[in-house]
Amino acid sequence: MGQSNKITVFQMTLIITTAVGLKNHVIVIPSLLRTGGRDAWIGVIIVAGFTLVWGMLLLYIYREIKGQHINIWLTKNIGKHFTRFLRIIVGIYLVIMIAVTLRETITWTNISYLWKTPPLALTLLFLVPCLLAAMTSLRTLAIANFYILAFVVVFGFFVATANIQFKNYSFLLPILENGMKPVMKSMIYQASGMIELIILILYQQHFHTDLKYRHIVINTIILTGLTLGPLIGAIVEFGPQEATLQRYPAYEEWSLVRVGKFVEHVDYLSIYQWLSGAFIRVTLLLYTIRILLNKKSTKANVWLMICISIFITIVVILPIDDKLFFNFLNGIALPATFFFFFAISILIGFFVFFIRRRKKGGRMHAK
Repeated sequence: MGQSNKITVFQMTLIITTAVGLKNHVIVIPSLLRTGGRDAWIGVIIVAGFTLVWGMLLLYIYREIKGQHINIWLTKNIGKHFTRFLRIIVGIYLVIMIAVTLRETITWTNISYLWKTPPLALTLLFLVPCLLAAMTSLRTLAIANFYILAFVVVFGFFVATANIQFKNYSFLLPILENGMKPVMKSMIYQASGMIELIILILYQQHFHTDLKYRHIVINTIILTGLTLGPLIGAIVEFGPQEATLQRYPAYEEWSLVRVGKFVEHVDYLSIYQWLSGAFIRVTLLLYTIRILLNKKSTKANVWLMICISIFITIVVILPIDDKLFFNFLNGIALPATFFFFFAISILIGFFVFFIRRRKKGGRMHAK
């Protein structure tokens, strides 16, 4: 791995903030509200605690693999055929994640500000730049993300502070009115976002600084905050009943923004936020597919990524009713993401533990 494509763990944290932050900040909020209601924020905090425990497994895997490419380590220790199977399965799931992200983005775009623009045109206009960016390097993405994220953060704090005048925190009471059952049901949606911290393992070969447990803690705090902000904001600004009915609560919060008598209708700033997050997320996932399904030939890599992008475009523009899509997202896609990547982390952790014991036993036998 050349130094030209190395990044720091801090840069990776910023990429995760943008890429996974879009999911935590926007996509999972409706599901959290519909299952957890006014108490959904409690589930988010509980999931943060579980993430910190699971983070120890990530750190254990990182320390044992010692910065090797996950493909190389698995091939060397598990075998070429099983590694190839695992790479293909993960690649397929990443394609599904890209399609879900794009579908949500295109649907929101059609609903909010480009009502009559064909979904095919929107999909191509968005996906082509993502594909081109994914064919560069992780370092290029990290540099671009740094400047993109700066404005996303500024606009985020702006909407949060501007809407203080409309917030009624009494809407958060009574706490646990319906017991813990709704909270427990809602936790799976936040967990589907937090589990994407497994990216830290997939990209460890790109780090030129060591991953520490404090980095996992920082990432957990950031992603938890990105969910709590719009989630609590929707509840205290619209009330739990109205917030539950909204398709995109985080976007609706922008419609309330008013500064003084003359500054309002600034919800166009949310367009920058959403598209920035979607761009980094889709690009990162495409890049991940590229390094997982890496071909020896550069030309083969290019054609593989083009074919994947064509398939994603077809899936995104399928004439599926939005209610049906939301039910799929709520009932299948988001929970499956958690179970899939949690199982992958447990599987890799088991391999690491087994191989470590085998090598340790071999050394003792040699003595």
